[in-house]
Amino acid sequence: MSADVIIIGAGVVGAACAWYATRAGLRVTVLDRGPVAGGTTGAGEGNLLVSDKPQGPELDLALHSAALWQALADEIGGFEYQGKGGLVVAHHRPSVEVLEAVARGQRAAGAEAVIVPADHLRTYEPHLASDLAGGCYYSQDAQVQPMLAAARLLAAARASGARVRTGVEVTGLMRSGERIVGVRTAAGELPAGAVVNAAGTWAGDVAALAGVTVPVSPRRGFILVTEPLPPTVRHKVYAAEYVDAVASDDAALQISPVVEGTESGTILIGSSRERVGMDRTLAVDVLRRLAGAAVRLFPMLAGVNAIRAYCGFRPYSPDHLPVIGPDPRAPGLLHACGHEGAGVGLAPATGQLVASALSGRPGTIDPSPFRPERFG
Repeated sequence: MSADVIIIGAGVVGAACAWYATRAGLRVTVLDRGPVAGGTTGAGEGNLLVSDKPQGPELDLALHSAALWQALADEIGGFEYQGKGGLVVAHHRPSVEVLEAVARGQRAAGAEAVIVPADHLRTYEPHLASDLAGGCYYSQDAQVQPMLAAARLLAAARASGARVRTGVEVTGLMRSGERIVGVRTAAGELPAGAVVNAAGTWAGDVAALAGVTVPVSPRRGFILVTEPLPPTVRHKVYAAEYVDAVASDDAALQISPVVEGTESGTILIGSSRERVGMDRTLAVDVLRRLAGAAVRLFPMLAGVNAIRAYCGFRPYSPDHLPVIGPDPRAPGLLHACGHEGAGVGLAPATGQLVASALSGRPGTIDPSPFRPERFG
């Protein structure tokens, strides 16, 4: 039996597309050449962020996703959802003024942003450095365990009839005239009513199989993991320059400190960004700079051991907006990619947009800012 839709990619975005498409009554098959969450999803921190997005379409998507993640935690669960909130801090007064201006726009869009004076920062985080100039608190920021999130969404979709096949590489796309009507794999042809490109960092390669351009490229990042500690960092905490790094087009290395705890007691330390292709070389200097930046925010981390480090590749889009929805250049092909470091956070709203497009039902978010054809 052919599927109504084949989803290429078993990361958290592909899993969310599968879940919402299945709920819309569609017959779904998910394919991945590797394991579930074997790409960017498995190398992330699981951030569900409102705080790092200025007023605009991505913030609207993030706010909608934040509500959907809470609903998924109640309905599916099992992925360590923590509604911990986020604290953005600044070392200098001019940066605080920028944070305040951004927060005003975010509040106008529905975000919950509270300006925190310097002398109140330690009521949120007792171990913070004492020389910070102020910050902003976002109660809607949260965290999940990303691999568990993808696995649980796929398990729920499978329980409702979806098929999930790992170790199957898509080598081509089937056509009937101009329309995409399935995929070719090493195991044979698989027909479908539509195909969703949720291939993460490799989404540009999948788009090329259809003869269209989706300029998604890898942006490498490292994460340090500490030994387990007693409860130390209560929220996701990052310095104001993180927002600039997310929005930057610079291919060179950028370091912006991000510190947060996990349910197991370990502390995750990021973040770095650089466009170096798929180079997985362990960059000790980058790790050293990450550690130093984290210690500047939390001096008590100077005496804590790091137990491991890993890197991943964010699917970078040149205009910093994800690519979501049907591609009129290749009828039958839809995209759900290009989220860079926000894929986990934006996955549910992305899945809903894709399911709405597949089923022909109206959605709650305007899809036009994310349309694939904007790249020509």
